[in-house]
Amino acid sequence: MSGFRVAGWCPDAWHPMAAGDGLLLRIKPHAARLPRDAVLALCDLAGRQGNGLIDVSRRANLQLRGLSEAGWQAALRELLALGLVSADPAVEARRNVLVAPDWRAGDDTQRIADDLVARSGEWPELPGKVGFVIDAGAAPLLLREPGDFRVERGAGGGLILRAAGRATGVALAPGEEATGLIALARWFAESGGAQAGRMARHDAPLPAWAQGEDRPAAPAPLLQPGPCALGMAHAAPFGQVEAPVLAAALAVPGAQALRLTPWRVIVAEGAAPGAVAGLIADPADPLLRVEACPGAPACPQAGVATRDLARVLAPLVAGTLHVSGCAKRCAGTRATTNTLIGRADGRFDWAGPGAPASPLTPRAVLAHCESR
Repeated sequence: MSGFRVAGWCPDAWHPMAAGDGLLLRIKPHAARLPRDAVLALCDLAGRQGNGLIDVSRRANLQLRGLSEAGWQAALRELLALGLVSADPAVEARRNVLVAPDWRAGDDTQRIADDLVARSGEWPELPGKVGFVIDAGAAPLLLREPGDFRVERGAGGGLILRAAGRATGVALAPGEEATGLIALARWFAESGGAQAGRMARHDAPLPAWAQGEDRPAAPAPLLQPGPCALGMAHAAPFGQVEAPVLAAALAVPGAQALRLTPWRVIVAEGAAPGAVAGLIADPADPLLRVEACPGAPACPQAGVATRDLARVLAPLVAGTLHVSGCAKRCAGTRATTNTLIGRADGRFDWAGPGAPASPLTPRAVLAHCESR
């Protein structure tokens, strides 16, 4: 397999990350929502200062790609003027809050998200990938998504505080949700959690006040492409979209804002039903069963190109598929039926039922799939 390097940190607007196609800059919309005018400004910015490609991340963030050093600095100034980035780099770095995207104005999810972010000055210093989850709708949507300190709808109907890696949590009094999240984060920091890196790997006994027997409620179905209660949902193939395509999704009559999800499905809030070229509106599209990282040359660690092959393989492979440019497998956040792992020599190792002997050239992979 190809070698790889684990960065151990996440980019943001103040701290871009070098990729094979230039600098990558991450934007963290509050409550996973961007008003229409902000989306259009971002699309314009992506084309002027970057290469016009926008990633929809697994943390419900957006990433501008292909920026130069000067382009990043110009983009940062514009993002600050738009109010999409904190003026304090330290606050921006730790503002990792994943919110269930089905919230409505004034509900528990929005209330807790607003309270938590307003109190960001009380948050402790945390490892770069550690974050909060607010899943306070009628039923949880984010149970399968990574997050360290969690407020969720409990099986009894109330809200619970749960530490990642623990099956149960403790009931919360209304209005105490942000206080509980901050207290759990502080305990993590003070009890040596940084050494473990994530809450799920931190085996110190929880304090008594954070222990409980309340389980999360049964999850709600995940949002699929197509018309939905909030508007029109589209999937971004492989989590990436060209800026003009994203702008087109907000040009539909009635579209007021963009909601982001950790499933790389975006919702044009208030938009009428309809397809947008370059996005997926059909929940049966085979591309929805496929994950693929940017691959070579966009990622300097990848030994192979990934997405063109993944597109061809999507209708040919049974089950789910992950095509990774290296052994890091960073595009895959859950198990898949088949996994292709790129090697430094341009070939793939294949793991899955009935997989042929590895390593395989891309042509051999395609030939095997076409013959099944």
